[in-house]
Amino acid sequence: MSTPNLSVSVLTLAILHAFAAPALAAHDGAEAQADTPSMAEVVVTASKAPAAKRASVGGFSDAPLLQTPASVTVISQKDMQDLQIRNLSDAVKLDASINDAYNAVGYAEQFSIRGFKLDNNSSYRKDGVAIPGDTQIPLENKERIEVLKGLAGLQAGVAAPGGVIDFIVKRPTNTPLRTVTVEARERGTLYGAIDLGGRLEDTRFGYRINVAAERLRSYIKGADGNRKFISGAFDWQISPQALLQLDADYQDKAQATAPGFQLLNNTTLPTGISADAMLNLQPWTRPVETVTSNIGLRFQYAFNDDWHATLSANQHSFKRDDYTAFPYGCSGQDLYPGFCGNGDYDVYDYRSLGETKKPLSAQAMIQGKFATGALRHDFTAGVSTFRRKDRAGLYVYDWVGVSNIYQPQIVGTSPGVTGPVRLVRKDTENSVFVQDIVSLAQNWKLHGGLRHIDVDGYQYVLKADKEIRAKHDFLLPNVSLVYTPLDNVSVYAAYSQGMEHGGTADRKAMNANEELTPSRSKQIELGVKMDVTPDFMLAASLFQIRKGLEFQNAAGYFVREGQAQHRGLELSAQGKATRDLNLGVSLTALNSQQSNTGSADLDGKRVPNVPAFKAAVHADYAVQQVAGLSVNGSWEYAGKKAFEYNNTTFVPSYHVFNLGAAYATRIAGTRAVLRAAVNNVADKFYWRDVTPESDGYLYPGASRTFKVSAQFDF
Repeated sequence: MSTPNLSVSVLTLAILHAFAAPALAAHDGAEAQADTPSMAEVVVTASKAPAAKRASVGGFSDAPLLQTPASVTVISQKDMQDLQIRNLSDAVKLDASINDAYNAVGYAEQFSIRGFKLDNNSSYRKDGVAIPGDTQIPLENKERIEVLKGLAGLQAGVAAPGGVIDFIVKRPTNTPLRTVTVEARERGTLYGAIDLGGRLEDTRFGYRINVAAERLRSYIKGADGNRKFISGAFDWQISPQALLQLDADYQDKAQATAPGFQLLNNTTLPTGISADAMLNLQPWTRPVETVTSNIGLRFQYAFNDDWHATLSANQHSFKRDDYTAFPYGCSGQDLYPGFCGNGDYDVYDYRSLGETKKPLSAQAMIQGKFATGALRHDFTAGVSTFRRKDRAGLYVYDWVGVSNIYQPQIVGTSPGVTGPVRLVRKDTENSVFVQDIVSLAQNWKLHGGLRHIDVDGYQYVLKADKEIRAKHDFLLPNVSLVYTPLDNVSVYAAYSQGMEHGGTADRKAMNANEELTPSRSKQIELGVKMDVTPDFMLAASLFQIRKGLEFQNAAGYFVREGQAQHRGLELSAQGKATRDLNLGVSLTALNSQQSNTGSADLDGKRVPNVPAFKAAVHADYAVQQVAGLSVNGSWEYAGKKAFEYNNTTFVPSYHVFNLGAAYATRIAGTRAVLRAAVNNVADKFYWRDVTPESDGYLYPGASRTFKVSAQFDF
């Protein structure tokens, strides 16, 4: 298919219209104004504190959450400011359907939604286009975070069945914005950020600049590092109908990563350890060094009040040098995996240098409204392309000695050297999509959509020294029916299909580093939403998702056999419950089950690392007796989780309580907000992440931490 050529054609047409409009206006003057109907204007600017009532991740345009037939969470810039959220790991704690999934401190932030792990290459989005999630995605230049829970085949194409996380970039403000934030945490983390926005003397041009620097001192002693970030977003109102937006960002992060623990004797949870214990602590330990950047472009043109076109593209660049003193197994007891009964574990010198990814995403879309008889249509059609190129070299993974979780030992390094970097992955994904939202009657809307995807893939398997080439195509339908019995209530039923890349075998599997073929997933969802007030929403959804189960079998091969079925109930309440109380409640009950695997040890068992019930509650109360003072608190609960696919070991449930306060005042005439928080007030030890990946690792949650910050608005 000729997707790129079609994209260029649509782009050319829109740009010609954009620049023709002001030229014709100059030529025709007042006569044109009298004879030509007024055109719709395209104006997109950011606000200082947007309400989390709308999102674009559930479809192809910004829409009210009430009218979106999907389960969507929006974490606004205000939420991130009020809760001193600096990374995605803290942000997603507000949603009970999201869990850590091999989320090691200092490495890539990795998550699951509805029990399915997200794909680092396709499940994370920036303004709707795919970006890798192989490192901490910066939040300083993000207006909000939108989470679509469930299949996103129509909206995103290739993506894991759990959903997608979309980062919406901050845009220029109409009024001057000058904000400085500083923060300190008790182990010595220091953070500073600047947010500048406004318009030039020629108000057709706007800007938004974000700069941040951070000295990282993790709650895990030794997982230290630093981070530097800068971004810019600019827009040009070419004409009342045409808007051009450009954004770019750059981040340089270096931080020592903190590996997890394994079972003692491969049967028992470690005891008597501290949450701040660092297993990657050798004299030769080096931080994982990651450099990322984005350049994004978006052009919007309104042909008239009913029809408009949008073209967007993003070039991402990622480079990583990975160093770890990696803990795995116990040679003294011939355990692989598992630590020795006395806490001994084998240490491997792991080095992978020069890893790069340079994906390019682009999308062209036209949207409009029309009627066919009594039926009204909101129509969308478009094309998209995703080009991925990954490079890596042969890594070092050599045994270098034995240490102990209770009494760490110094071991030597390996003389091994990494191999030359070469192309290891090249994918081209082209797709065509169409959606029509048909108003059948006053209270009924039918959403129907279809996306066709062609995937042309190449993989070079480093350890096996072999090439794999494959082509696939998928047709992904999405249909939903929405009933609105009242203006503030909607009920929906939805069916969708999705496609995801196959999982990649771990380096210790017999088919190490090989990727399985793409697979299809299916979802049924029923939901109801209610705007109790314009500022407070209730929502509930029932869902069932089925997909092929991927795991490492008894023979040591990573395979897809049988089925994973996840059935769940999500309940949420979000917004201003009373004049003084802001409330956020998220509850998820999940029944996950494996079947038809061919193994009696696996059939009927729960999917690991996913609790059957999880709750996240946050409240913020404005104290009227003290002007500017607010207090907040949150509660996180997760039920017990299975550690292995055969459910031999479970980690216990846990409760975590957090407290905070904020005080808005003026200092030397400058508006200021002073904030303080204590997380994990009771200093509870718990296992936050018990991934089965890489033969299974357990990660403790953070111990009690303190932080204070000050925000100044000039």
